[in-house]
Order: sequence, then structure tokens, then C-alpha cells
Amino acid sequence: MHLSKQRVTVIGTGNAGLTTAYSLSKAGAEVCLHGMSGFDKQIDHIHSNGGIQAVKNLNGNTFDNFGFAPIQKLTKNIEEAVGFSRLLFIPVPSYAQEIIFQELLPFLHNGQILVLMPGNFGSLVLQQIKIASGYENLDITFVDAISIPWACRISGRAEIAIFGSKKYLPMATYPSRYADVVLPLVENALGIPTPKLQNVIQAGLENINFGAHPLLTILNMGLLENFEGNFNYYRDCCSKATANAAKFLDIERLSIGKAMGIELISELEAMNGLYGTSFSNLYDFNRNSATHIAIQGAPESSQHRYITEDVPFLMVPTLHLAQLARIDTPILEALIHLANAFNQMDYTQTGRTLQKMGLDGMTINQIKDFVSY
Repeated sequence: MHLSKQRVTVIGTGNAGLTTAYSLSKAGAEVCLHGMSGFDKQIDHIHSNGGIQAVKNLNGNTFDNFGFAPIQKLTKNIEEAVGFSRLLFIPVPSYAQEIIFQELLPFLHNGQILVLMPGNFGSLVLQQIKIASGYENLDITFVDAISIPWACRISGRAEIAIFGSKKYLPMATYPSRYADVVLPLVENALGIPTPKLQNVIQAGLENINFGAHPLLTILNMGLLENFEGNFNYYRDCCSKATANAAKFLDIERLSIGKAMGIELISELEAMNGLYGTSFSNLYDFNRNSATHIAIQGAPESSQHRYITEDVPFLMVPTLHLAQLARIDTPILEALIHLANAFNQMDYTQTGRTLQKMGLDGMTINQIKDFVSY
């Protein structure tokens, strides 16, 4: 489905930001791309290049999604970016969501839609910031996606590589009552189905990075550091043993969902569905998925976002929900403890806690009501 010059704003110029801007422009949207201070060099490169180039070949791999897309408006002015459109995509790591939202907040207006890719329970945290900042009556809708629609990387100046695309991208809105109006707008923009999830808790629990990135990175940290990430991450860091550990971690996640009244799907089922594959186990998926084995490189240290994002902003809130529901999660807890030790942090305190999400002191049923209004 092509857009008829619908205006959209993209905040962020990382891997996902550039790919979002490129993809929306290719679909026919009029795109405004904003670069935050200190992360805005690509804005200048895109201006010089006239747009964003998606390469056809990289490291011996050939991609289906390639071409050139002009970006109609480039800006480093946040007020200008917010005023450009009703629909704002924020495809940034979770640790940047709160910082960016606080800069957006004074310029937002009623009726705007903020799409967080990935969500990672971000809508709940941003809602609390909105209230605490004196904008309780500002009527905006948050959209939490389970991930981003592409496996992608920046490959050069104003240049990206799109290794593969998901067939669909499940999402939820907060407030949830706006889902039937808002999600079709997002779906039309992205050009892929955006199945409606029960609520933003489900969107967080369905993030496919939960069982892959932190576990594989933590269990391979010695080799990753000593060889400076010189691996094909998904192929080389997944063994039959680590795949077994991922399977049992996934069982913990599914149990948490059940306690929350949510029927989650397994990581394997999700990955097969999203990428149109039919692997029978996680080991075969990680080692043979055409999209994933095309991605060269791996984390070089414990400071990589597979730990600094996925542990505090995805695993920690999941752990807190598990503790509230009295679900035992020995593997999840062990991974968080190891990440804490690696980085000399306490992610259970610095990450997304129930308090930061506005859920502190609530029962499971009260949380379900809270996210369903």
C-alpha cells in the first residue's frame, strides 16, 4: 500500500532511524528526519547525498531491498520536527527514549502519535514522565512495537544495508482504546501488517530480542571481548547448548505471560512467523536464517546494547513482573546478575522498574486494568 504524501517524522539517525526514513520515503511519504545533538552527522551526509542509499551488495551478500530514497526535510531543530506531522516514529534504543521524549514534550500537541520501535514497556515510562512534567492533559497516543521491521545496519555515509524485513510487526497502544484508530495509520505508513496485541505489557513480553541477544552475548562474552567481536554473531555464538538455555529462558517468559493472562507465542514460532521461515529449533534458525547469517560482526564488549539495552529495559521489567506473579525465573535472574557483574551495575534498580512504569503497588489484576483503559 502506498502513501499519498502522508507526512511522517522520524526521530533518530541510527541504524533503525535511517532505515525507517528510507522505507517511509520509498513508500511515498513526505519524511522529516531529525538528528539529535551529538548524533546528527548523518543529517549532513544525507543532505550532501540528496537522500539515503540502501545498498544491493555488502560483504558478499545480495539484498532484495535496495535503492535510493530522497528525504524531504532534514532538521536538527526538535520543534520543527515535532510540528511537521501527526505521526512520529522514534526508532531508537530504549535508553534514549526518555531523553528524547523530554525534549519532544514541550512541543507535542493533542492528537499526535508516538511510535516506539522497539517499545520495551516505554509507553508506560513516558506516560509517567508526561504526568510528572505537568502535561497530564496532553492527549497523545503511544505505540509500542515488539521490535523494528528490519534487520539493518548503517554501512556508510547516508548509506544503509537492509539484510531482511519482517513479514509483520505486532504492536499495542497506550491508551489501548485508541488501537483500532491508530494502528491502521501506522500500518499504512510501514506497508506491513501491524497485528494488534492485547496491551503494551504483551508488546514488551513479545520482544524477540529477549531470548537471543542478552543470553548469546553473556554466554560468549570471553570470546567476544578477546576477539573484538570478529564473529558472525547468530551463527557463531549459537551452539546446541546455548540454544537449549534459550529454550528454557523462553519457558520462563511464557509462564510470566500466562500469569498476566496473556497467551504469548514461543520465540521459535515468532521468529519463523516474522521472517517467513520454518525451522524446527532455535539452533537451526540462528545458524541458517538467511537474514541473520548475512549480518557480519558481533558485540565487542559488555557495553554493547545487547546488554546495556536489552537487560535493563527488557529483562528487568520482565523480572519484576515475574516476582509480582511469584513465577520462578532462575535463568532470567542469572543472566541479569551476570550482566550486573560484567558492567558493575545494578540493572534491577537502574532499569525499568514497576515504579518507573507507574505500576508499583499494584496487583496483577490492577496492572491488567491499568494497561487496558
